[in-house]
This record gives sequence, C-alpha cells and structure tokens, in this order.
Amino acid sequence: MTDKQADMANKSGPLQGVKVIELSHIMSGPVCGMMLADMGADVVKVEKMDGDDARRFAPILSHGESASFMMLNRNKRGIALNLKTDGGKAVLRKMLASADVVTENYRKGTMEKLGLGYDTLREANPGLIYCSISGYGRTGPYADKGGFDLIAQGLSGLMSVTGEPGQAPIKAGSPIADINAGILAALGISAAYAHRLRTGQGQIVDTSLLEAGFQQMYWAAANFFAIGENPPKFGSANPTSTPYQAFRTQDGWINIGAANQANYERLLQVLDAPEIAGDPRFATNAGRTAHRDELVERLTVYLMRDTTQRWVERLDAVGLPVGPVLAISEAVSHPQIVAREMVVQTQHPLDGPTRSIGLPIRFSETPKCTGGPAPRLGEHTSEVLAEYGFDAAHVRELIAQGAVHALEEGATVTA
Repeated sequence: MTDKQADMANKSGPLQGVKVIELSHIMSGPVCGMMLADMGADVVKVEKMDGDDARRFAPILSHGESASFMMLNRNKRGIALNLKTDGGKAVLRKMLASADVVTENYRKGTMEKLGLGYDTLREANPGLIYCSISGYGRTGPYADKGGFDLIAQGLSGLMSVTGEPGQAPIKAGSPIADINAGILAALGISAAYAHRLRTGQGQIVDTSLLEAGFQQMYWAAANFFAIGENPPKFGSANPTSTPYQAFRTQDGWINIGAANQANYERLLQVLDAPEIAGDPRFATNAGRTAHRDELVERLTVYLMRDTTQRWVERLDAVGLPVGPVLAISEAVSHPQIVAREMVVQTQHPLDGPTRSIGLPIRFSETPKCTGGPAPRLGEHTSEVLAEYGFDAAHVRELIAQGAVHALEEGATVTA
C-alpha cells in the first residue's frame, strides 16, 4: 500500500470508506466532489487526456497549475482516461463496478453514447448512486440543452431581483447556480446513500443549474405568489423591512440590520438623530419602507461622519446587527473566518503552500478531512489502476495505446 492509499484508508469524516468516481468538470460537479472528499469519501477524479478545462482558467500559477482548478479539486486523487478508446472505457467500467457513487455533468445522453448510462451500469452494480448535474435536469423540454451559470441565473429569475433599481440585469458576483448545484448534488447523494444503507438499492440523483438558481428565489417567489406582482430590485435592501441594507461610511460600506422597531430605535440613539426619530413618516416599518429612499439619504449623512470600524464598534455595543462589507482580502483574514477554519492550506508538490476554502459544515463526532492538494493531471493513474487489479505491464500497455495518461509512467505500479 502506498502512502497515498494509506492516507485515503485513514481518512476521517462521516463518509469515510465511500468510493466516489468523479466524471465531472469545471465547477458544479467538482464542488460536489470536494464536499464529499472533505467529509471523508475517497474521490477519484477522472479527467480527459488533456485535463479538466478548468486547468486552463486564469490565473495560472508559476508551475502551470490553475488557481481555479486547485480550489475545487482539493483532497481528490486524479487519473486521466481516454473514453474514446475501448481500453479507457474498460478501465472506467471496472472502477464503476465497485464504486458507491459516480458524478457526471455532461449533456444528457453523453454517458449513454459511451455505453456507460445508468441502466447499463446498474446491471453490474445495483447499489450504484448515479448523480447527474446538468443545465436543466434530465426531463422537460430543455433537458437536451447544455447549461451555464449565467444563463441559469437569468432563466431562474435571480437576475431580475439582483442589483440596484433601474440598473440593467446583473448576475450575482459569485457563480451561485454552479456552486449551489454542487451542494444540492452532495445533499442528494448523502440522502441516496442513506437509502442504500437501508435497502441496498442505488438510484439516480438528478439536479441542475436551473433548479439551483431557482431555489434561491424563496422570498421573491413568496412575494409574487402572495400579491401576483414581480418584485422589483432593491439592491442590498430588504423589500419587507427598513432599514436593512448597506450604507456608505467615511471610508467604505457597512451593513446595518435595523429591521424591527427596537433595532431601529437603537440605531437612532447611537447616531444621536432625534429629528429622524421625530419624523412621522419613519415611525413604523411600513412608513420607513414606503419612504426608504428619503430615510436612507438622511441616515447616510450621519454615517458618513465616521469610519466603518468605529460604527461597527458602536452599533455592536448596543446589540444591533451590523457588519462591514469586506473585500476578499479582508474576509479571508477575518477572525471569525479564521476561527471556523474556513481557509485551509495544503502543500502542493510544485507550488508549495496553497490556500483554499474549507468545508462549511462541522461534525462533533466525525471530523472533516482536509487532505491534500488538487491532483496534477494523471498523478494517481498508475496507483488507482493498481488498486483495481491492473499490473504494471497492463498499465504500460494502456498508456502506449493512448487509453490512459499517467504523470509518471509506472512510478507507483507494482508488478
């Protein structure tokens, strides 16, 4: 057993011992795989011969690795297969015959064309959990279309409520449909695994970027269902409570959550603004919401008199929900982010210490598994194939056929 195999066998976490084959690329599927790996699963990432397209996303680090790829593929092992060859498909079939989970985010029908659709795979492995992450799901009139985060954000209605009033449609600053689809997939896989423990049966887990975007519309859809009108854009404000939004300060921005009457009154006490307190237009939440622009303008005059940090300290002291609007450089070093170990560091063999975002879930009895860095292309091909019974000569033959790519031919294969 190699050191890497020993590490995988000793992984901690609630999914320890679960074998996952990741056929996913770019973002949604890799997010799912990273979460499963962080919870203890042994995730083997299967890439095409020239690698996941995310390997070419900027910025590229000094040794040719993509920062984007390294962020989402931490804690996985990596192999490269040519699924256009019989040898590559044979290798994958053998791996899937004993896998617990396979994830893929190809267009509908791609796996079937390769002879690797769910109906085929479950004949050899009835307990297999097959997770499909697509643009629009496996059913419906859009099932055959490819999906992209930007398109999903627009189609889901999310862009219609994002941004300031009067602005052109704006997407969320983060690819929220992609990321949430990966989270939903990990949730679905966990539920399907619980079902398999009870029944022994595998199943298809099916989610999409569109559904991941539409799920974010809970409040906006609730308002529409209630009054039958499309909710307008409110920027950082809340359509139901005021003031509850970002305000400009002397040196930046601050979020203030004075959503109820008590907190509104605390805010005015700290600001020492009796003339605002005495304005009948702002006496109730309904009045404040109806006259939001006027209230925000008057509150901003006060908030511009001091810095974000000073206001945070004063408002925090009276128990008002408050926080600065941080840049990423500030967020990664915030003491609460640090305390929750949300920035983790791994040691990459070429680029040295690399940081990434950690697992946002804590378990009292089954610690998370941070593990190692993202794999280099084909880094574990020989090692993984050896685990599935391919001896050194067979691996060399597959490499010569162009069926697999190994980073270091035969380096970890034992005859």
